[in-house]
Amino acid sequence: MTNPTSATPSTPADPMELVRSRSYLVVLLFGAVIGAPVAFVAYFFLKWISVVQHYGFTTLPGELGFHGEPIWWPVVPLAVCGLLVGLTIQHLPGTAGHKPAEGFKASGAPAPIDLPGIAIAAFATLSLGAVLGPEAPLIAIGSGLGVLAMHLVKKDAPAQAVAVIGAAGSFAAISTLLGSPLVGAFLLMEAAGLGGPLLGVILVPGLLAAGIGALIFVGLDNWTGYGTFSLAISNIPPFKEVVGGELLWAVGIGVAAALLGVCIRWMALFLQPIIEKRKALLTTLAGLAIAGFAIAFAEASGKSSSDVLFSGQSFLPSLIQNAAGWTVGALVLLVLFKSLAFGASLGGFRGGPTFPGMFIGAAGGMALSHLPGLPLIAGVAMGIGGMTVAMLGLPLTSVLLTSLFLEVDAVKLMPLVIIAVVVSYVVTARLAPVLPKITPESALTPAAPSTQGN
Repeated sequence: MTNPTSATPSTPADPMELVRSRSYLVVLLFGAVIGAPVAFVAYFFLKWISVVQHYGFTTLPGELGFHGEPIWWPVVPLAVCGLLVGLTIQHLPGTAGHKPAEGFKASGAPAPIDLPGIAIAAFATLSLGAVLGPEAPLIAIGSGLGVLAMHLVKKDAPAQAVAVIGAAGSFAAISTLLGSPLVGAFLLMEAAGLGGPLLGVILVPGLLAAGIGALIFVGLDNWTGYGTFSLAISNIPPFKEVVGGELLWAVGIGVAAALLGVCIRWMALFLQPIIEKRKALLTTLAGLAIAGFAIAFAEASGKSSSDVLFSGQSFLPSLIQNAAGWTVGALVLLVLFKSLAFGASLGGFRGGPTFPGMFIGAAGGMALSHLPGLPLIAGVAMGIGGMTVAMLGLPLTSVLLTSLFLEVDAVKLMPLVIIAVVVSYVVTARLAPVLPKITPESALTPAAPSTQGN
């Protein structure tokens, strides 16, 4: 993910002098220009992921003569998914993007030569059933395209200008996905650790690119009729007001979300160095394991295996709106098997942790809402907030994302969400030392034999 501060100059006495300079106006203009193509790429990237998902899991079984999706069907696309991702990581330049098991953190913009590997691995991961979201690949692709465009226009561009335009590309990509330039700005600020007098100077080109990108998304929706990618959910149960018992539930859900999040991350960090030893083979086996979790859930619950697969972004609204059709037992199984599939996906595939965490948190909150003193939508809100911060480590973004998702009840639910997020954030930080240590990939590669004589 782009770190806008990685190449910025030392802070001047008056940052407004930089804003008034001619060079800053050029960077601002370039930020506005880059927002359009990045949004165009992001829009069709997300659209074709949806098309391939539908074809691979709905249309293709019928074309092959099956009446609906056979119970074993997830094995086919997930084996292909694992093989494609493993081969991409092994043979294309770079590491096909950020390793999601290592957390959602800032890093430099990817080199242009790394972009094909990032796009291929992410597309296979997201469209063929692995349990990861599109936010991390979109940030990498957006920043990479921004840097590429900057180098094409001016090969000797200053490092700080390249960094700011890379950040603007990230803003345009992630903000169109999240449906709000403001939420995208908070996410990137928290992840990159932005602050100080230069904060506004760096953010303005990104916000401009994000605003232009949002307009492009609206225009593409009107032109294609494909629809947008808004996170807001309608027709949710109304929430009246917070009562004392719900504050205790917020503490309990925050602790539970932290414990579950650490377990998922432990599984991912345990698997990652193992899978990296033989990427193509073991990523394929990880895909088969994810298929197995989905099949086991479908057999045990009578629900669809697709509830366990994918990021959960498109299924989350229907999960909440159809809460009456879910038993406590089915919800507990959903949390269990989705978490296992999520951990395996984090360990070997490429994508982001945001939406699977939100989905698991919502399902857990729904299950707990069957207990006394916890309204359904309050449990969902606290579960989403607690699991989001457990996976991202970004408290402000976690509160904003939850509020954006539950916009009708957001203001009334916000105190509960804040408590759940803060508790989960602190408990997760306290438990961090129990996680497996990250081993550099180079340490897993046997040393080359010496060419010197004995």
